[in-house]
Amino acid sequence: MEILDSGAFRPGPDGSAHYAEHLSVPALSFGTYSLPAGSTDDQSPHLQDEVYVVTRGRARFTSADRTVDVGPGTTLFVPARERHRFHDITEDVTALVFFAPAYGGVPAPAELD
Repeated sequence: MEILDSGAFRPGPDGSAHYAEHLSVPALSFGTYSLPAGSTDDQSPHLQDEVYVVTRGRARFTSADRTVDVGPGTTLFVPARERHRFHDITEDVTALVFFAPAYGGVPAPAELD
């Protein structure tokens, strides 16, 4: 068993969005994504399936052609290679992020769009 330090809001050194990885094994990786209010989420699609669990903050989230309001407790699934982003961030957002397989590891089995 490992105890992981996660869920705390940690903006990047310049006050921008920040991702901190806490665990990585071949089948799964896990981290915390922090987005300050008013910031821009400029991430690109990933090669892995992804789950976000919002633990604090308020924003909107768009994935493919669907947009939803998010806040504490919102859980989002994003399939591999799907365009997605947080936007209209009105309160600092912290989200737990799970990638399967591990981020940077073997891509999920699917065709590139």
